[in-house]
Amino acid sequence: MARVQYIAEASNLYAMPRRSRRGIPIRMCNTMGQTESSRDDTGRWGEAVARRMLAAKGYRILGSRVKVSARDELDIVARDGDSLVFVEVKTRAKEDFARPLSAVDRRKMQVLSRAGVRYLKRKKFPAVNFRFDIVEVVGKRGDRQPVVRHIESAFPLDIRYILP
Repeated sequence: MARVQYIAEASNLYAMPRRSRRGIPIRMCNTMGQTESSRDDTGRWGEAVARRMLAAKGYRILGSRVKVSARDELDIVARDGDSLVFVEVKTRAKEDFARPLSAVDRRKMQVLSRAGVRYLKRKKFPAVNFRFDIVEVVGKRGDRQPVVRHIESAFPLDIRYILP
């Protein structure tokens, strides 16, 4: 059920879904009843858990929350041997509705592909092997042992960004 704003007009009371800054209706199922700051806190906690897990596996963390443009950000950039790894972290308190991985759809893969290519161009990397990984974190701050899953090479580079 969507959060509702009530608007009185000519003594008629009717419900209108609350809208985001872009004018898109906000649904409770998308936000799980959390405020933006608590979602951001949960995301930061999940990224910290993911960084610790990757470091324990021998990855060298190069950056976290790396902005590559005004709208594109990479959660974690790391090195795994000779490969550069762009890691998307998805954190959920519970898996009752779906796995965190399900939030990475075709559109998100395109955005991550674009961000990865922009990162490579900005850093002027020579020919380098790279891949896109996803880390799922299920739990919340204070949990002794959150569930952490690492999916290596989760998806290929979107075809429109393949370099000649």
